Amino acid sequence: MRNGAAIRVGTENRAKLGAVRDAFAGFFDSGEALELVPVGVESGVPEQPIGWTEIVSGARNRARAAFDSGPCGLAVGIEDGLARLVEGPADEARPADGFFNVGCAWITDGTRDGHGFSSGFAYPAGALLPAVRDQAPIGDLFDDHWSQHRTPEADGAGIDPGAPSGRSGGNIGRLTGGRLDRSAYGAQAVVCALIRFLHTDLYD
Repeated sequence: MRNGAAIRVGTENRAKLGAVRDAFAGFFDSGEALELVPVGVESGVPEQPIGWTEIVSGARNRARAAFDSGPCGLAVGIEDGLARLVEGPADEARPADGFFNVGCAWITDGTRDGHGFSSGFAYPAGALLPAVRDQAPIGDLFDDHWSQHRTPEADGAGIDPGAPSGRSGGNIGRLTGGRLDRSAYGAQAVVCALIRFLHTDLYD
């Protein structure tokens, strides 16, 4: 993992790149260079992934496409989506119940693959229902819902209440009042995916 080779990341999204940088920084000495190469690739899944299969597939597709795009030591893909975390049949009257936002990170070195997940959080029903029903992007839905219902007390330090959440710490940044931003949230999944590479003696 620490061979000086570049780390390719299957996105040009600044928050996701920040997540990878934050996650890897903890495993590098202060004097070591961390070279990230952003690569614009397709996820191969809908813009709003629904369910574990689409979330994991999106992260895996991004990582593998980034790896194939040029020389590197590792490649990383990150995909967020909505997954149902409640067992049993869905309530037809409330079809979005039990859905949480979960991020997946996939890491590959061309031989080994590791993946991990972020913590999950729930969206307000007003934004969540159309995302689940129509697979509409939750970011736009949440921005609309937030602008209609927020109060000044809900705005966190460092979170611009007028800017789209994607440029203001993400939806999780708004919902936590800036205490957990999108990069830190994504870094959780990347660190968990790295376990496979930190302990090859246990997993190979």
